[in-house]
Amino acid sequence: MKTYEIIDHTADIGIKAYGETIEEAFENVAKGMFDIITDNSHIDSIGEYMIELEADDLEQLLVDWLSELLFLSSTYNLVFGFFDVKIGDKKLSAIVRGEEYNLDKHKMGVEIKAVTYHMLEVHTTKPIYVQVLFDI
Repeated sequence: MKTYEIIDHTADIGIKAYGETIEEAFENVAKGMFDIITDNSHIDSIGEYMIELEADDLEQLLVDWLSELLFLSSTYNLVFGFFDVKIGDKKLSAIVRGEEYNLDKHKMGVEIKAVTYHMLEVHTTKPIYVQVLFDI
């Protein structure tokens, strides 16, 4: 099964990510987002970070999840390549691993400015997938 696919959209870029579980789909959409940011560069698991979020529904949880990763990335100059997500009772807890963004090692991909609600989807029955568009 493919993990994600890029969605071309006028002036934006999106991802449709798949998984055997909704947690795996959330992990794959995060991986796809950082593949876009680093143009598919290898990211080592040097630092580990914990993320805990709560939202009213899975759609908001998806936006909050990706927005938190973008915040950490832009604020602390980090990129992530490993994601272990647990979702239950409208809560997400995750361990993410990555490293500092380094132009000598990582390619420069597309800068993602924000996660949008346009075309946002969370599909929890087979085939399980999430879809999101990013403002670039």
